[in-house]
Amino acid sequence: EPITSKLAEKLKPTAIHPPGLYGTTGSQRALNVIDEKTALTPLKNLSGNIGQMAYVAIPPVPLKSWVLIAALLLLLADCIAVLILSGRIAGAFRKSPSISAALLVGVFTSVLFTTTNQQVRAQEPSSTTAEEVFALRASLITRLAYVITGKERLDSVSAAGLTGLSVALQERTSLEPGTPLGVDIERDELTFFPVLYWPISPDAKPLSNKAVAKIDAYMKNGGTIFFDTRDRQLAVPGIDGNTSGPGTQRLRKLLNKLDIPPLEVVPATHVLTKAFYLLQSFPGRWTGGPLWVEAAKRPSLSGPAPAAKSANYDGVSTIIIGSNDYAAAWAIDQRNKHLFPVVPGGPRQRELAYRTGINIVMYALTGNYKADQVHLPALLERLGQ
Repeated sequence: EPITSKLAEKLKPTAIHPPGLYGTTGSQRALNVIDEKTALTPLKNLSGNIGQMAYVAIPPVPLKSWVLIAALLLLLADCIAVLILSGRIAGAFRKSPSISAALLVGVFTSVLFTTTNQQVRAQEPSSTTAEEVFALRASLITRLAYVITGKERLDSVSAAGLTGLSVALQERTSLEPGTPLGVDIERDELTFFPVLYWPISPDAKPLSNKAVAKIDAYMKNGGTIFFDTRDRQLAVPGIDGNTSGPGTQRLRKLLNKLDIPPLEVVPATHVLTKAFYLLQSFPGRWTGGPLWVEAAKRPSLSGPAPAAKSANYDGVSTIIIGSNDYAAAWAIDQRNKHLFPVVPGGPRQRELAYRTGINIVMYALTGNYKADQVHLPALLERLGQ
């Protein structure tokens, strides 16, 4: 029964006028069950003929296995139909009916076994260990990794820095790394990572014998560790004329137990200068600090010149040492804004810092193939023809 807007203000909900909206479009009035004076009270104890029930969430039913089985059965039906239409299945049954029947029984038995096995596995509780979870995360997709130092601020800068470098790699190269992972040297497996970023704190704890053995095995089996002493702005000349900061001094003590090959400042013709970008310097947040790599073998004055080769079979340096605080130059926040200024070069220096990081990752992943210039003239001649 229609009512006017004025009447709706005074009416109470009844069977004739139940709660709802009354009026025409643009001038509707609501007839509510309660008003501002209504007091809400809990229900009293219900009589014996009325029961209370709570809403129970029904667990989802996994349909993946059934869909896959249905697809497999449809595939088998299609194959059988093709064989029947081509006349081959009738001949096969005539020649060896027992073998053909056994084959069909075997197929359907395997399907049923697969279904039962999947259901049993779905009901079994998960027994995955922390090591297995870490291995899955590290191996299913290429990730950059950094060493956890135990210093909250330093570790957060490393994570933000490798996140920024990962974004740059995704935008500029064919590599699409996942979210960077922090690595505990004492506990986690290192073999999943081609390159490991290790920021050095002046008060870093000494390495245990287990950690030393793990690092040594990682480097000798093809891994590259990028040590960043982050102390370029604190470095002062020593007695021998070389600059040294607190991070560098601490790194020397950490490396005492490791089998470190001879090092040299990156030569102008090194693969790191052309692994992806052409570089003449390797700045980070700071600039001026040299980048050290394994020394290549030099020609002997008394014999033939040996091929320039690192300790690794692919020629990649197992150790890279810098002091320009690279992670701080790469670091970004959740809005992709840079967290730290670079000194003194500004945006251009930050761009070169990103290019340095990209060259290091590409160098660790692709090896020294760009150092092989022996066949370059022949290749150019063939391209010209």
